[in-house]
Amino acid sequence: MPTIETIKQERMHIRLDTISKQNLEKAASYSHKKLSEFVLSQSLAAAETIISEHEQITLSQPDWDLFLDALEKPPAKNAKLTEALALHKKSVVR
Repeated sequence: MPTIETIKQERMHIRLDTISKQNLEKAASYSHKKLSEFVLSQSLAAAETIISEHEQITLSQPDWDLFLDALEKPPAKNAKLTEALALHKKSVVR
């Protein structure tokens, strides 16, 4: 039984040139999918890749070691840090 999350309620309309549509139809055919299924699956895969690239950080081993060291032995508070924390508290609304 479909859940609220799986019911397709949204629609997108796109315009494209004839050659682009023919290429998409050919690729969909090779993938044994309907055109809309193919476009949706490829678009979602690309979206997931782009989101992942922007929301994940990969560190080299030396950078990871520096990061862990900073977490385990943070620097003492100084005037600039105290000022930055105060500015953050003032400007960020939760």
